[in-house]
Parts: sequence; C-alpha cells; structure tokens
Amino acid sequence: IDGVGAATHGAALAQVLLGSANAIEQIIYEGRSLSQVLDALDPKLRPAIQSVTFAALRSWAHAQKRIQKLVPKKPSKEVDLLLSVSCTLILGQERGDMQNRYPAHTIVNEAVKAAGSSPKTQFAQGLINAVLRKIAVSSKDEDLVGQGFGIAFPRWWLEQLQAAYPKEWQGICIEQGKRPPLVLRINTNKISLIDYYALLESKEISYRRIEHLSGIALDTAIVIQEPIPVSQIPGFDEGLVSVQDAGAQLATLLLNPQAGDHILDACAAPGGKTAHIAEHMGSNQYQLLALEIDAERLKKVEGALERLSLPKKCIALKQGSASRQDWWDGQFFDKILCDVPCSASGIVRRHPDIVFLRRKEDIAAFVKTQRAILENAWRMLKPGGSLLYVTCSVFPEEGEEQIAWFLSQHPNALRLESPGQLLSDQDHDGFFFGLLSKNKE
Repeated sequence: IDGVGAATHGAALAQVLLGSANAIEQIIYEGRSLSQVLDALDPKLRPAIQSVTFAALRSWAHAQKRIQKLVPKKPSKEVDLLLSVSCTLILGQERGDMQNRYPAHTIVNEAVKAAGSSPKTQFAQGLINAVLRKIAVSSKDEDLVGQGFGIAFPRWWLEQLQAAYPKEWQGICIEQGKRPPLVLRINTNKISLIDYYALLESKEISYRRIEHLSGIALDTAIVIQEPIPVSQIPGFDEGLVSVQDAGAQLATLLLNPQAGDHILDACAAPGGKTAHIAEHMGSNQYQLLALEIDAERLKKVEGALERLSLPKKCIALKQGSASRQDWWDGQFFDKILCDVPCSASGIVRRHPDIVFLRRKEDIAAFVKTQRAILENAWRMLKPGGSLLYVTCSVFPEEGEEQIAWFLSQHPNALRLESPGQLLSDQDHDGFFFGLLSKNKE
C-alpha cells in the first residue's frame, strides 16, 4: 500500500521532498529496496515520504525527460534527485493524483526551501526554482502519451517484454505505472461476507466484489475503491480481513487442500498464502508446514497467523531452505505450494523500485533457484499429490518455460488445468501458475 498523502500528515513538504530524494538515492545508488528504506524511517514521517516516493518512482522517466529538456548538462546527483521528486509531484497534480495534493507553487517553494537546507544543494536554489516553475507552466500543455512510460524500465527489460508479448508489451508497461488496487481477503471464519459488506457500508467505504478470476470463483475478494491505510481498514487488527491481491488468492483455490492433508508452503513469507490455506481449511484437521529461509521474514508469517487467530495445533513454522532437505522429517506431503523467488516483474506497480534493483543476469540466477526448489519439492511430494508452482513474474523464462522444462525431466509429472500466465489488470497483479500432479508409480 502506497500510504496516504503528505498533506494529511502535517509533515512539512520540504522535509518530505528531502526524505523522498534520500530514499530514491538509496534505491538507485546503493541497491537497497524501498521497503528496507521505509522501514528505517521515523514512523511520523514514513506515510508521507512513502506516498511521495511511490508516486515519484512511477513517473521517474517522465520527470527525467522534462528536466533533461530544460537542463541539458546533468546536474549533481543530489540536485537531480530533488528536482526529479519535485517534478513528479507537479506532474501528479496534472494527472489528478489524489494522494499527494499540493498547488504547484507550493511544490516549487518547498523544493527551493529543501535545497536551501543542505550544503549539497544550496547553490542550486535558483536553478531548482526556475526549472520547476517552467515545468509547472508547461505540464498543463504537454501530452505525456508520446513520452514513453513513467516507470524507468531498463532497456533489457523492455526487450524481454517485447520478445515475449509483441502485441501486449506496451499495455503491460502502462498498467505497471498505475496505482495498484487495494484488494482484501475476507476471513469468513470470523465474519460472514454480508456482515463485512455491511461494516464497510457503515463506515461509508465503497467497495467492489471480484467474483471470478480466470474462470475461478473468488468468494472472499473485494476491492476498496479509494485506497486507505491498513490502519483504517475496518476489522484488520481483529483479523476479519487481510490485504492480498486477487491473483495471489487463486493459489489456495488451485492447490485445493482437503481435510487430513499434509501441506507444505515452501517459501512462506510474508504469510498471506499460508494464512489463506489455514482459513480455507477452517475447522478441518490438517497439517500445514510453513517453511521460510529468512528468520526475520518467518516472524512476519507468525504475526499474520496470530492476527487471524489461526489454529496453532495445525500449523508449524520452520526456518529452512526450500532447495534443501536438512529440515525435512521424511513425511511426504499431499500438497505443496512453491511460491518461488523471482524477478517480481509482475508486481512493479506495487514495487516500482524493482526496475532499479534488477539486472539482466538476475533472471538466469532466479531460474536456477526456481529449478532447485521445484526438484527438491517434487522429491517430497506423495505419489498422487499435487504441486502448485507460482511466480509474480511475467517473464516466460520463470513461468511457462520452467514448467515445460520440468515436464521434460519428469515423466511422472502431469500438468493440470490452471490459469498459466496472468498479466496485471485493474483487479490483480501479474502471476504465473503451473499446477502439477505426481503420477502414482
């Protein structure tokens, strides 16, 4: 969730602009993820900086083009970052950004003030003032359609998309530059659908049901029409709902765990799918093992399960690698979910920093890791059992080509019907699903 506008948080805009420029500096020049950067911020400033930074990253390429037109010689790193963040805010006003609403003259004045507060940008106050004033005037007259994408996709990324989706690649990129939907999963173990709809209506929060996705009924998915902070979602703290993309909600339905099943969630953090499996099982008896390689991320899984009051007697959490067996007790699994590490190329609108963090060679490394996890999980799957392979990628190397490779290596693997590649739209992010059954010997 992007957070809410700085204007609503009493934080001085100059301070927010500096904070956002600093956050983006850490992403572009130090390779830190946006979530890492945001976690380290003062909690009072975080919502405002988060909101402005998300908006800035989604329009970064447009801002860079505007600035290059007006300042042919690239300014210093610090000046360029502050200019770019401020420029994206101005462009956002023209596009009706409801999350970060400021008059253009306020943005210009606060940017100049921000520049004056640092010795690295003090000298450029005049330049920043002049450039932003010109952008504020010209942005009303310039059409962004011919200026490419707002997200700063690297060339190799666009080439891969063009090769895989000759007709759809531009639409994919445009969709990735939009604000993502805020989708909830209603926990029907705690509240009925009708009662939760009534709760939203009592708070005057407008919503829309997502009844089907890729031909599969989604009973518990709703979109909040105007995104709000998690802290304002009715019943969130009480475990009535979780925030989970509609595409991600397909995983449990495709895996289709049954009473008595021994289930493995092989890459469990942050816990959304683990929790959904447990909710889906309700009062049935089952054994669910949530495996996660990272101890800190495993705590997030535990936190999600506690918030939802899910039965501890049925769920075990374990730190371990999904590509190894040193944690395994030798009990075979009926169902295995492999939501594997990937490029995250299908969720750029939720993580716009991804395009700065990924390198072309990362894809081959992800493919290797994904194959190791698939091979290892298959050895732990009971004959007659099923394995669901999931990525949040739109690159075929991580999706369709992986399943084709796996089937060629395993004569006892049968591919079952599943959505395959989903491209993001107004209801869901980009995902790949491959459902496999292990033939009985």
